[in-house]
Amino acid sequence: MTLRSVFGTLIGGGALAGAGLSVYALWEARQYTLRQVTVPVLPAGAEPLRVLHLSDIHLVPSQQRKLAWLSGLALLRPDLVVDTGDNLAHRDSVPALVDALGALLDVPGVFVHGSNDYFSPTFRNPLRYLLPDDGRRRTDVPQLPWRDLSARFTGAGWQDLTNTTARLRVSGVDIAFAGVDDPHLGYDRLDRLPSPAPADADLRLGVTHAPYLRVLDRFASDGYDAILAGHTHGGQVCLPGGRALTTNCDLDTARARGLHHHRDAWLHVSAGLGTSPYARIRVACRPEATLLTLTARPDYD
Repeated sequence: MTLRSVFGTLIGGGALAGAGLSVYALWEARQYTLRQVTVPVLPAGAEPLRVLHLSDIHLVPSQQRKLAWLSGLALLRPDLVVDTGDNLAHRDSVPALVDALGALLDVPGVFVHGSNDYFSPTFRNPLRYLLPDDGRRRTDVPQLPWRDLSARFTGAGWQDLTNTTARLRVSGVDIAFAGVDDPHLGYDRLDRLPSPAPADADLRLGVTHAPYLRVLDRFASDGYDAILAGHTHGGQVCLPGGRALTTNCDLDTARARGLHHHRDAWLHVSAGLGTSPYARIRVACRPEATLLTLTARPDYD
């Protein structure tokens, strides 16, 4: 075999492998998965509380498989829904999203927005996510109908946690919430949140789209028991075994998705259900929603 034929074989094999990976990545981005996680965070004697964590849906109205899967989540009958933003990816997405959420909008819920609720998606070189953040954000593009989205959610009874607090009694549990606007855009206003968290609540939850450390640190130091976030897509394209290469924020890659600790608080980062419409691929990181079962803290007495 000549050297030219060896190189030709290698190049051909590499192209075939690349094509196979691309097909797999397109397939995996549509393999919607429900994760189930238990978090021991309630007072002693409390009954379990089921919390559905939704994030990063990035909906385009033509995504019928995603819409059908979303519709099925109402069968879980959660006690509470927490939506951590980036619901939209198209100016016509709001009616389709509201229809797919269906009965979930009748459940107590809270929400914050992400950058992709505010601004239309644009094509970006995926390799940029592996480089240090240069701080540039695309805000010179058409806005998405985030005001309509907020109105639909609040009209259904969900609480808007944009740089504010709220309090709800859910299945007998008194929950104090604090939320921030999208830290990735620098819209978070931690100075508007009272400090510390209410000591008389049964449970204190912090909610943010992007899990930037300044936000996590504040929630943890203020005494919030758990923090819910999205934004990272779990890394989206990961190494075998799910090891993330990036989080698109200053959170370490070891906590790109799933349940972890941040200081004395629990931290749950959702890998989300969607992707940019310009890069509908995932590798070793399936799209997800998570059913969190909150249980009583261990009694060490």
